[in-house]
Amino acid sequence: MHSLAKYKNFGTLTFQAEDEIAAMGAALGAAYGGSIAVTASSGPGIALKGEAMGLGVMTELPVVILNIQRGGPSTGLPTKTEQSDLFQSLYGRNGESPLPVLAAKSPGDTFYCAIEAVKIATKYMVPVILLSDGYIANGSEPWLLPNLETLPRFDVTHRTDPNNYFVYERDPNTLARAWVIPGTPGLEHRIGGIEKDALTGNISYAPENHEKQTHVRQDKVDRVAQDIGELDLSGPESGDVLLIGWGGTFGSLRQAQQSLAAQGKSVSHAHLRWLSPLEPGLKKIIHNFKRVIVAELNMGQLRAVIRATYLIDAIGLNKIQGMPFKVSEVTEAVERELGIAPGSSSTAPVRSDALPANA
Repeated sequence: MHSLAKYKNFGTLTFQAEDEIAAMGAALGAAYGGSIAVTASSGPGIALKGEAMGLGVMTELPVVILNIQRGGPSTGLPTKTEQSDLFQSLYGRNGESPLPVLAAKSPGDTFYCAIEAVKIATKYMVPVILLSDGYIANGSEPWLLPNLETLPRFDVTHRTDPNNYFVYERDPNTLARAWVIPGTPGLEHRIGGIEKDALTGNISYAPENHEKQTHVRQDKVDRVAQDIGELDLSGPESGDVLLIGWGGTFGSLRQAQQSLAAQGKSVSHAHLRWLSPLEPGLKKIIHNFKRVIVAELNMGQLRAVIRATYLIDAIGLNKIQGMPFKVSEVTEAVERELGIAPGSSSTAPVRSDALPANA
């Protein structure tokens, strides 16, 4: 935020709220006023933002919410890395409150993920969670400044035409409602946290309306899949082992896969940017592998999602020490699943806990 405050000449406005609750409320207010709204914290702060994030789901306002994950729970390990806020990001709000969730894989990738988060938030009129972690936040990498003229463009518009305006009239492709700045002549409207009629935006307690609106809010998140690019896959689309990862584990997982592939092992690595909705490219290949290993710095949160979504007995490779994976830890775990004696006798506390060793 201190860095952003230096760019007031570009119209940037920064605000240090008294707490995370107020910060999320202020971000919603900024979005309601027509601005690109961003708020950031780590897991404990995201917990405080949770109620107002639900308000963002109900009011359908575009806010980007950054979660730079660290060890938990509570104060936990403030300066260490972890990936244990995935469940919180997917489910950590009351009611049916789906949100798009994406994760950056490196310090340089955060630039492009931030653009994508703003694009999805404004195109679909929905809050978006962008996950980073302590390893990325405290890391660095050489990064070539992009030519801004070559970056994909996307339009952001505020409706000004009052003819036949209804608050929750939706774009047939994205299901987004129109973004209207308060005070626009002829476009006076009401939004808020109580369920609204599916067209007029008036308060509604009708059972069928609530069910319809609940499905629409989920369908809108599901439709984000049409804007997701190609799956980041290293290796063939079928084989013995598919290694799945997300977030800041990218470097260790990709190097381990490439090392094993160079030795003739049938191993591929899929690294997910989108976690809600899950990337369509994963569905196309995940059943083509004899074993699927989900590597993450938690007790198996993405693994649970993968199992539930694709009905496969995914194997967990988990580390919860506030430290990133070592390449050797990953290669040894994959070799165990391939039935190969690991190359060393490392006793690092990494476990493959979904299947017995002789499965």
